[in-house]
Amino acid sequence: MSAALRVAGLAKRYGQSTVFENVGFEVAPGEFVAIVGDSGVGKSTLLNCLAGLDTWSAGSIHHGGTDLSTQDATERALWRRAHLGFVFQAFHVLPHLDVAQNVALPLMLLGGGPQPERVQAMLQAVGLAGLGTRLPQQLSGGQLQRVALARALVHRPALLLADEPTGNLDPGTAARVLELLVEQTRAHGASLVLATHSQAAAARADRVLHLTAGGMLGEDRLTR
Repeated sequence: MSAALRVAGLAKRYGQSTVFENVGFEVAPGEFVAIVGDSGVGKSTLLNCLAGLDTWSAGSIHHGGTDLSTQDATERALWRRAHLGFVFQAFHVLPHLDVAQNVALPLMLLGGGPQPERVQAMLQAVGLAGLGTRLPQQLSGGQLQRVALARALVHRPALLLADEPTGNLDPGTAARVLELLVEQTRAHGASLVLATHSQAAAARADRVLHLTAGGMLGEDRLTR
């Protein structure tokens, strides 16, 4: 079976300053991989590159049979709409849309309409049933992160990227959101790449990769 994600020789530089280089790894279909590393080592930058939201200085990123290096910005955006979900630490929900409308956005962008039944099923799955008409400012941080998770998964992407998704939450809420993230990713058969500084979050992964400025410094394969 081909890898869901394959990264080879990836480097990111700003002028003469190197964020990271020689980064290479693969993620299998349905696998959960956590990326850890010191603060400032470039975990968020790496995820933005994997999503085609940022450019890189060297190397290649393949998602299945798609080589992001050969695509322009428009092609990458279209690819993201169909195949990628992204959960941000800062939620990035749209304040003028209610919960259901925020979750439905990926479906709308794909041209399939709001699909209210799928949206409601997704809200039920993440514990937000009955809150579809609320605006983001009426929700707690944990609820906002659940909205972000539902939005990232509603179009059933093959790959989910999550950037410190529990970083702005208290420990109890963080544990519940992490449980939902893993549970829903598994339920959808998606691959998950999680950038985190949380040991508890990393411990849930199938593998843990250690990012340094010089590349990936080994890995831990966890057993259940």
